[in-house]
Amino acid sequence: MSRKTHKSVSPSPQAAAPPSAVAAGGVTRRRGFVVATGVGVLALGGAGAYLAFGGRGDAQARPGLASEHAPSLGPASARVHVVEFLDPACETCAVFYPLVKRWMAEHGDKLRLSVRHVPLHRGSEEVVRMLEASRRQDRYWPTLETLLASQGAWVHNHVVQPAQAMQVLSGAGLDIDRLRADMHTPEIEQRMAQDSRDAALLQVSKTPEYFVNGRQMASFGRQQLQALIQDAVKRAY
Repeated sequence: MSRKTHKSVSPSPQAAAPPSAVAAGGVTRRRGFVVATGVGVLALGGAGAYLAFGGRGDAQARPGLASEHAPSLGPASARVHVVEFLDPACETCAVFYPLVKRWMAEHGDKLRLSVRHVPLHRGSEEVVRMLEASRRQDRYWPTLETLLASQGAWVHNHVVQPAQAMQVLSGAGLDIDRLRADMHTPEIEQRMAQDSRDAALLQVSKTPEYFVNGRQMASFGRQQLQALIQDAVKRAY
């Protein structure tokens, strides 16, 4: 599956390939997006910016990765920390999410996953607000999985239809009235702004983007990510 570059404010037509191509290990690239932001981007360099593999994978050693507000899955004691920058409307994000979940299950309590939101599709900001608001009902992970599994119902020609996304969530065990009320709270606005600032700091311009104990893949693909995780586990344990 090829992932082309397109701006969130001006989506361009793109051919979609079936998820099976990715599941079979055929992915070498992802859809790219240009992040439009007024935040200055810092170029990070030097070995000091990366985590030591032998320590805890809490991402503290690389500015922009650590976030107390980010939803996390897996034990805090895990020595391997995968940080994913995700757009809920991103096709490749939907394909890679179950792969990461499977690798987490295979490695037991050695892995932890944290998600940062980067709404790069047009209209995706509203869906990120839905995700953030679902946390107040302790339903973030079921909500994320419902949205990723049903993208075809609420993303059309790479443009998000928030009303249709909300309709999908009406069957996800959420209090929809409460969700709507919580979506535009100052707390959620602050979380989204922090994710955007950190994405700019780390020069994240495409989704999904992964950092494993602070290390980023040199090239994108299923095998590359799996190898990076396996290497981190080997070094940490």
